[in-house]
Amino acid sequence: MARGTVVQKIIDAHFVEGSRETGKPVAIRIDQTLTQDATGTMAYLELEAMNVPRVKTELSVSYVDHNMMQNGPENRNDHLYLQSVASNKGVLFSPPGNGICHQVHLERFGAPGKTLIGSDSHTPTGGGIGMLAIGAGGLDVALAMAGKPFRIPYPKVIGIRLTGKLQPWCAAKDVILKVLSILTTKGNVGSVAEYFGPGVATLSVPQRATITNMGAELGVTTSVFPSDESTKRFLTAQGRADVFVPLAADDDAEYDQLIEIDLAEIQPLAACPSSPDNIKTVESLGDIKVDQVIIGSCTNSSYRDLAMVAQTLRGRRIAPSVTLAIAPGSRQVLEMLARNGMLADIIGAGARILESGCGPCIGQGQSPADDTVSVRTFNRNFAGRTGTRGDQAYLVSPETAVAVALTGKFTDPRTLGIEYPVVAEPEKFLIDDGMIRHPAGTGEIIRKRTIGQPPVNTPLPEELDGVVVIKVGDKITTDHIMPAGIHLKLRSNIPAYSKVVFECFSEPGKPTFAERAAAVRDSGRAGVIIGRDSYGQGSSREHAAICPMYLGVKVVAALAIERIHSANLVNFGIVPLLFSDVADYDAIEEGDSLQFHNLREQLAAGGAVKGELRKQDGTTREIVFKHRLSAEDIRIILAGGMLNL
Repeated sequence: MARGTVVQKIIDAHFVEGSRETGKPVAIRIDQTLTQDATGTMAYLELEAMNVPRVKTELSVSYVDHNMMQNGPENRNDHLYLQSVASNKGVLFSPPGNGICHQVHLERFGAPGKTLIGSDSHTPTGGGIGMLAIGAGGLDVALAMAGKPFRIPYPKVIGIRLTGKLQPWCAAKDVILKVLSILTTKGNVGSVAEYFGPGVATLSVPQRATITNMGAELGVTTSVFPSDESTKRFLTAQGRADVFVPLAADDDAEYDQLIEIDLAEIQPLAACPSSPDNIKTVESLGDIKVDQVIIGSCTNSSYRDLAMVAQTLRGRRIAPSVTLAIAPGSRQVLEMLARNGMLADIIGAGARILESGCGPCIGQGQSPADDTVSVRTFNRNFAGRTGTRGDQAYLVSPETAVAVALTGKFTDPRTLGIEYPVVAEPEKFLIDDGMIRHPAGTGEIIRKRTIGQPPVNTPLPEELDGVVVIKVGDKITTDHIMPAGIHLKLRSNIPAYSKVVFECFSEPGKPTFAERAAAVRDSGRAGVIIGRDSYGQGSSREHAAICPMYLGVKVVAALAIERIHSANLVNFGIVPLLFSDVADYDAIEEGDSLQFHNLREQLAAGGAVKGELRKQDGTTREIVFKHRLSAEDIRIILAGGMLNL
């Protein structure tokens, strides 16, 4: 176990029960929660199902920042529900237009040393201000709002020691892309990345938040920076100096793994299609023609980022072959840019100004044209996430993005011949919380016709007769399982949303996954999903568990299952199993049967779980699975999910 680290100190201060041994379950008290509208509707429906009259956290905030496009009534129906249930349950409400949850929470609510869980995988943004901020499924967030502790394996701590200082045109985004090139997107389950060393002092809170935000792509539980003088300056400028507390690792802190990065050696980098860990230097990409540039998202939409972009664009025009769109991260950022004239510089250069929301990052607008390159300052470039099949999306820093917008092709910003703008940290941010709605504690909860109820699973049977409905490969993301984009408005309607599970693997003229799974369910058998390595990476969306559960899936087996998705499977009564041998994965085909005898007894006993694979030709073989389920996980699964308890 790592000792004397920031992670250990925060966990110790919030310890409820469990073990302080790495990998063993630990339960911690949660101070704050956040939800966003794409996941929040289901989270509050789940909170209602628990009959909790008022939330029991220090602070809970409901944000609307994802489903902003109101093509049809569904999204606005969700917004009205969210605002009314927040008022009823004691939750602050941040309406459409106030900004992206992670940016606003960093500005207005985050506090060093506090614990935060959010129903969005990029909640670790709060680690930039010294919080232990963790992404989770909506049901886990609902449980925290109900006053229950949050359970995780006691983490391994990866120490990332920073030295030196970033050179002009090299950015915090390049730092996290460098870390991704080292650790990749898989193999880091059960770990936390903790940054320390003399280089930390050279990074502002917004820069640190960029690094912790995209740490989600590493697959770690979260990432965290110390709370120091930079943190104090940021909080003071936000009018919140009273929440500052210093927090740092001990000088003799021990880490489970150590990585050394000299910030002075960082170069402009890009994550190439279609994975955040497919890293190359911008210089090595050559003169690739670019059609679209978008600057924004919860990763890179701070005042600092956009002020740098504005100063670079001042008096210049973007290349005529490029469309440039910019989405400020919060109303605070947008209004500050408007008041100091920088917004005019951006507009004058030919940019389009988007809402302060998530939009294009989740395929809600600004989808690129076929066979074109899109350069984005976002955190994910999974295939099809832009809303365009066969997309070519690259992830870069705002520094690189603005260089590309000016030239129309991949350009190392150090070669622009432009002096790097120095953006001073504001001594005082524009502070206006007038849009934050405070809870009245009363009032009717508005539930329109498009909002359903969270489905409840049946208890796990002793004898499970399963059919392999689909077999997939490595790095299956929750975007693959549950597409976002135009389908997001269906998230409060599970029967409708379930029709697009694994839509990306549909073949014309053949039954879809949903049709096949429903047919297995209706025959009285259980659906089984087979994955390979790093199954369920990416977004925290619990619908990637809820919708397969609704379709009758009872087992997901893979070589590795990512943390949040595994927790979501457990919460909805689906058994997450791990192959002991890749040969067992190779032996299974879609349509095969997988039978488990005495399954409840096997799980309750702990250890291995034996299943019988029955091939379609009649041959059989035993497969021995392993799992990382705690006693509490098993109790939940046996009951058919947390809502049954």
